[in-house]
Amino acid sequence: RAPSPRNDIRNCTADPPYLPPTATNTTARLAALRGLLRTRGAHAYIVPSTDAHMSEYISARDARLGWLTGFTGSAGTAVVTEDKAALWTDSRYWTQAERELDCNWELQRTTSIESIGMWILEAVPAGGNVTLDPFLFSIDTWNSYSRALHGSGRTLLPLETNLVDQAWGDQRPPPSSSEIYSLPAEFTGSSWQEKVAGIRQQMEQHLRRPTAVLLSGLEETAWLFNLRGDDIPYNPVFYSYALLTNTTISLFLDESRLSLAARRSLLLGCPGPLCVELQQYGQVSAHLRRYAQGNVTVWLGTEYTTYGLYSIIPQEKLLEENYSPVMTTKAVKNAHEQEMLRAAHVRDAVAVIQYLLWLEKTVLQGQVDEFSGAQHIDALRWSVLPPILPCPGRGSQAPPALPSSLLPSRAQEHSHGPSFQSISASG
Repeated sequence: RAPSPRNDIRNCTADPPYLPPTATNTTARLAALRGLLRTRGAHAYIVPSTDAHMSEYISARDARLGWLTGFTGSAGTAVVTEDKAALWTDSRYWTQAERELDCNWELQRTTSIESIGMWILEAVPAGGNVTLDPFLFSIDTWNSYSRALHGSGRTLLPLETNLVDQAWGDQRPPPSSSEIYSLPAEFTGSSWQEKVAGIRQQMEQHLRRPTAVLLSGLEETAWLFNLRGDDIPYNPVFYSYALLTNTTISLFLDESRLSLAARRSLLLGCPGPLCVELQQYGQVSAHLRRYAQGNVTVWLGTEYTTYGLYSIIPQEKLLEENYSPVMTTKAVKNAHEQEMLRAAHVRDAVAVIQYLLWLEKTVLQGQVDEFSGAQHIDALRWSVLPPILPCPGRGSQAPPALPSSLLPSRAQEHSHGPSFQSISASG
């Protein structure tokens, strides 16, 4: 059967148009962006939902798509021209987008770059420039747009100045100022120096003998240096890049945010091959450009590297794989990391069991809904472990005790919060 036609909640043909109260007025925002487009002589601007590290989740400061469109879903792409604006998103978010977009926006119920390309070919005249920030697009995505526009007379033009950031101005949320701290040795199983030595060994053993590894994924630098932060909600990472060579280590981040212990750890081997050279986050492009001028080969993972960084390195000096050696090494947990994972799951299971028992009582009283339930389980994940009590139906028999190594006196003493916002539903 053919799918039934879908009616948009908005009615943009009515006079005045009908919009849900949740829609955002984007007229002034689009006017500001279009003014910047005109000054650049550009005819279209593509805005993704990603950040500069291809992160699954992003910070409020990187929510450019949300600010420009009003759409707060986690996946989408917008294109703005002089007189049109459209948002592409998948079926998870159609209803949400209808409630959040105003009548400035067309909602496109697909996510394919071919669809976006066809729309651009209709909206942008031949000879027009289609612009984007190359530091927000993966290598594959850039290549897909390039293929979609190839031979059409439209030029895909990278702009290193982000136009949405300019339009957003001083209303854009500030960068995180929270502390970047060292993960205690009891959780890692390996020092960062041992991890660096392992990656360097892989460099030496590779057939192409790369001289450097470029790290762009935020979990890569966090894992390699045993550091943690909270720049992105529900993710223990911090904004950073790293360039690891056979003899040097460059870490690009906001140095002022490092805890004293973290700074000492990174500088412990100075001077020498295990000394971490701290550089400002924004200097990575200039540093990489200088490095790429030498007789070098840079090993990188294409899944987490943006086209902006990738294009700095001459093609003959690149060693491309889907994932960097840090990402693949991180994926194989050592025995100590495995023990810590199991211990974390046991502690979390205590909170979930407490929650299920609480639900059995409170749902019958009509005192809980999905939202308050989600709040309650989040609170339990911070709580002190209650005494182990006999289980109903077992008489006085208590459940078997867990090994002391897996269950400290405080069930959630190591909790830093959930790994994503609770998804709570019933019926």
